[in-house]
Amino acid sequence: MAKHSKRFREVAKQVEATKVYPLAEAVALAKQTATTKFSGSIELHVRLGIDPKKADQLVRGSVTLPNGTGKQKRVAVFATGPAATAAEKAGAALVGGEELIAEVAKKNGIDADVVVATPDMMKFLSKVAKILGPRGLMPNPKNETVTPDVAKAVKELSGGKVTFRNDESGNLHQAVGKTTFTDEQILQNAMAFLEAVKRVKPATVKGTYLVSITLTSTMGPGIKVQA
Repeated sequence: MAKHSKRFREVAKQVEATKVYPLAEAVALAKQTATTKFSGSIELHVRLGIDPKKADQLVRGSVTLPNGTGKQKRVAVFATGPAATAAEKAGAALVGGEELIAEVAKKNGIDADVVVATPDMMKFLSKVAKILGPRGLMPNPKNETVTPDVAKAVKELSGGKVTFRNDESGNLHQAVGKTTFTDEQILQNAMAFLEAVKRVKPATVKGTYLVSITLTSTMGPGIKVQA
């Protein structure tokens, strides 16, 4: 097990291990216990009461964080013709059709934070679904990354709009700001994200949906948050 730095051990003392904090209090504490000298991220980690192996219990969606994440996202767009031109003008980092799909297959990956596609490209994207899917990058209508208006999607996703999907363990991880953000900005983002997660609760999930919520800064201690 990795040893924590002296600074981490000192700030960790400020967090009561067994206490579950109100969100606003957790935000203030996360900023206080940030250990990095650079502007680190403030992240929410949510453990869901779902069975990630069941297709009808996948949790995914999108939400516009009112204050952005503090990071400019690289958006890749699979489109051709006028849609591809519009995506380029909107600021997409990568734009292409079948040739870009072939490149993804060859490199076994893509240098992007989020991937968008026009509906007509989805039949071709099935070739790289096993590459994009596990990375949470496969475009999907449910999180509005399959759309004829790719230019609008690029503009939104480059700013404060984020897409989310549970990982293989049934957890969600989302940056909700930077340590340089005000407490209120982080709180607003965190509340918007959690509300979006609640909205997409699968109908087949029984029992507790939000099992646990933890807020943390980059390399900082985890703070338990009231669900």
